[in-house]
Amino acid sequence: MARIKEHPILGEYIKGQEVHFSFDGKDMSGFEGESIAAALKANGVMIHRYTAKEHKPRGVFCAIGRCTDCVMVVDGQPNVRTCITELKEGMVIQTQNGVVAMES
Repeated sequence: MARIKEHPILGEYIKGQEVHFSFDGKDMSGFEGESIAAALKANGVMIHRYTAKEHKPRGVFCAIGRCTDCVMVVDGQPNVRTCITELKEGMVIQTQNGVVAMES
């Protein structure tokens, strides 16, 4: 599968060590330092969340952390922008439903 090699915010990607993570209970692998979104795409995952009202699928849209289309639950934390968050060993990543309102 193709990998994202350069990102407008994260810069040039230098391939790190292979790491393992889980996505919705499935074991997957990627490379340390690449974005979560890039690792998911390389594993064939294109849907990151579903809208709250109509349950429509969303995935990477802007890829620079400005929109909320790629947000997912990462290690129990909702609303993580996966397009700018680096993958690490052992992460637990889950599809998110809607966008969770955060306390101010």
